[in-house]
Amino acid sequence: MQKFDKLSGVAAPMDIMNIDTDMIIPKQFLKTIKRSGLGANLFFEMRFDNDGGEISDFILNQPAYRGSEIIVAGDNFGCGSSREHAPWALLDFGIRCVISTSFADIFYNNCFKNGILPIMVSAADRDALMADARDAENPNLSIDLEAQTITRPNGPVISFEIDPFRKQCLLDGLDDIGLTLEKSAKIESYETGRKQSHPWL
Repeated sequence: MQKFDKLSGVAAPMDIMNIDTDMIIPKQFLKTIKRSGLGANLFFEMRFDNDGGEISDFILNQPAYRGSEIIVAGDNFGCGSSREHAPWALLDFGIRCVISTSFADIFYNNCFKNGILPIMVSAADRDALMADARDAENPNLSIDLEAQTITRPNGPVISFEIDPFRKQCLLDGLDDIGLTLEKSAKIESYETGRKQSHPWL
């Protein structure tokens, strides 16, 4: 998993409440178990019309936001079904951080397992960041995970809270498999000893 330390990038304002996982990646794209390629279908029904053409007023289709790496969103982001394809699609598109006042629990947990930083802030801070992101002339935010801060283009730095263990996993680039592999020497030692003490197993 890619490490997350500092991120400076374009923030896309998505002032919509209850953006669910079917909006993020519709069900017809869930046939694959590959993590790559899903970014093309991110927010598919919001980005494209029935003929496959881009919907020009959707935020990620606008020139200033095509390269967004951060989303500033309305309340309860990632609700709905518990599909891990949602963070896969965000990451494949290039989104590394989502900022909201609240997240659905399963989506929130899946973000950390895939190298995406979900940041929870107060409604007032979210509104300030949303206003920053709406400034297409300079919609950039800087995230410092170690310091737990969001630096705005014009405004005070915003601090955020995060679970220390999840923070360290992102800093080290460790998902569940990575955490297990860190203990590979102990696992191998145990397996060797078990074969010697229980050769019939």
